[in-house]
Amino acid sequence: MHPNRKFHIEDRATMAALVRSVGFGTLVVGTEDGLRAVHLPLLLQGDRLRFHVARGNKVHSALLAGADALVVVNGPDAYVSPDWYGQPGRVPTWNYVAVEMNGRAVPLGRDALIRLMDDLSAEHEEKLAPKTPWTREKVDPALFEGLLKAITGFEIPVVEWRGTAKLDQDKPDDVRARLADAMAAAGWPEAAELVRTPSLVTQPPVPLS
Repeated sequence: MHPNRKFHIEDRATMAALVRSVGFGTLVVGTEDGLRAVHLPLLLQGDRLRFHVARGNKVHSALLAGADALVVVNGPDAYVSPDWYGQPGRVPTWNYVAVEMNGRAVPLGRDALIRLMDDLSAEHEEKLAPKTPWTREKVDPALFEGLLKAITGFEIPVVEWRGTAKLDQDKPDDVRARLADAMAAAGWPEAAELVRTPSLVTQPPVPLS
């Protein structure tokens, strides 16, 4: 997390919205072989972060033992050239959005693992509308049973949230607009949109009516 508090995301709902929209992150766990990272799809429901890990993965035994875990979810990011500021004394930097979550892993039983797999596919298939959603019924039951034997589901009740949105929000609007135009031209449209309007990720989402 960035040490300067002006770039911190303080609202938990804002951080949760980013995690759900991305749906993918990096899990870091201490193992007998040292720190190991796993990159995996995530499902956040309330303060519960659910995922599954291959039994052959280095982190598997540590998670089964209830290891503390750090999960990082990254949003858009982009390099920022000093030339784009139009101000003297600037140096290269990086704009980015990220959320960090800490908690202790709890293994899921068979039924909860199946629900997790169904929920994960449903969550992301919905984003592909109007495509007809893929469902588990399309998989041979024997193949699915084999998959269940190869993975373990886990849940992390998140006890600590940390969010960063370093988007030059401390700069004047005209400078941010210039940066956003340059980022978009360089091929980073998502980061450009957030630099142009930092409130998209620094303020709480508007509740659905």
